[in-house]
Amino acid sequence: MSTATIIPGAQRQLKNRVTVGETIRQSFSMAYRGLLKIKRTPEQLFDVTLQPIIFTLMFTYIFGGAISGDVASYLPVIIPGILVQTVITTSVVTGTQLREDMDKGVFDRFRSLPIARISPLAGALLADTVRYTIATTLTFVMGFIMGFRPAGGIGAVIVAALLVIVCAWAISWIFAFFGVIARSASSVQGISMIVLFPLTFLSNAFVPVDTLPTWLQGFVNVNPVSHLVTAVREILNNGAIGADLVWSLVGAAVVVAIFAPLTVRAYMRKA
Repeated sequence: MSTATIIPGAQRQLKNRVTVGETIRQSFSMAYRGLLKIKRTPEQLFDVTLQPIIFTLMFTYIFGGAISGDVASYLPVIIPGILVQTVITTSVVTGTQLREDMDKGVFDRFRSLPIARISPLAGALLADTVRYTIATTLTFVMGFIMGFRPAGGIGAVIVAALLVIVCAWAISWIFAFFGVIARSASSVQGISMIVLFPLTFLSNAFVPVDTLPTWLQGFVNVNPVSHLVTAVREILNNGAIGADLVWSLVGAAVVVAIFAPLTVRAYMRKA
């Protein structure tokens, strides 16, 4: 039997023997690699640094007077909506960069290593939480500069930020799946935007639901983005944790449970 036949089998056997602890450690090692990549190409952060600032200023001053009468009254409505919309939109880059790395052959090298199959993917997604944190922080900073003062206090800000980051990480598994199955990075971005734009704009992120047509209110009320926005608003403006937070976390867990295995399976088929 040739060495070429023995080695792949041995690698698969080693992968099957990887423990949960080793998988977690390997995933964080891959996440560190992703952070080094961001450090060497800081232009990757342009979207998470400019988008929160531009969107917060633009939407607040365009819609503030028309919807709430003035900017100050609109801030408790728009800041949670902008926060969710910005961070979730940022997760699209996960799939795009994943496709680019696969096209360059980076993940082919990872596949040849005796590591957990999910660790390169999970590591890439973990590294992107830094991007979500930056977008979240800048959104809150812009809100504070414009006069937003969350009634829930600093504790509510931290809880809301963690909730949005966790949900964005879960959603990024969907775009990672697109990144694995699509043929190019541009197609990943196109598919992701087709999915994401209706979910973010046909929600309660920017306008009250009761101002929408009756036929549209039904979709907005069941839209998972609406549940997340409502949960963030309740936390920031009232310091309350309600059913929408629970639904958001349950939804995030379901997304990961479905798309993480699908992504890994599709990724391994590329071998």
